[in-house]
Amino acid sequence: MRYVINQKIFAFGDDFSIKDYTGREVYFVKGKVFSIGDKLKLYDCQGQEVINIRQKVFAFLPEYYIDLYGQEVARVKKQFTLFSQKFDIDSSLGTFEVCGNILAHNFEIYKNGTMVAEVSKKWLAIRDSYTVDIDESENHAFILALCIVIDQVLHDNNRNNN
Repeated sequence: MRYVINQKIFAFGDDFSIKDYTGREVYFVKGKVFSIGDKLKLYDCQGQEVINIRQKVFAFLPEYYIDLYGQEVARVKKQFTLFSQKFDIDSSLGTFEVCGNILAHNFEIYKNGTMVAEVSKKWLAIRDSYTVDIDESENHAFILALCIVIDQVLHDNNRNNN
């Protein structure tokens, strides 16, 4: 299934709209405006919370926790590397790996050695967006949350470098 993730640039906090291939909004992400560390919630189109994303504060490298329906299912931590972006993903849902050009948002997500998602970034004039193609057998909300976490790490890194 193909999704398009749009970051809402003119919103308070880190807000995202997630649409299916027909343009229908199927998820949305609301970021907490005034918080220490990133705190985001992914909701379905009925407004029910599906995913909670929280950043560990005071960590040397960016580290996030993902809760699915109130249960912690993953820890995503940026690895220390000089010339590339790498992430360590510990998850009860499987062994995940991110491969490709992460900085350009052109990468694949592998679960237990099999590609389960492909991410492709598009830059638009008003906001940035990217597509995520997810295998039908996967938990789509979780894979989308992984993409949001990677996006947050890249945006925070860009803010700190400017």
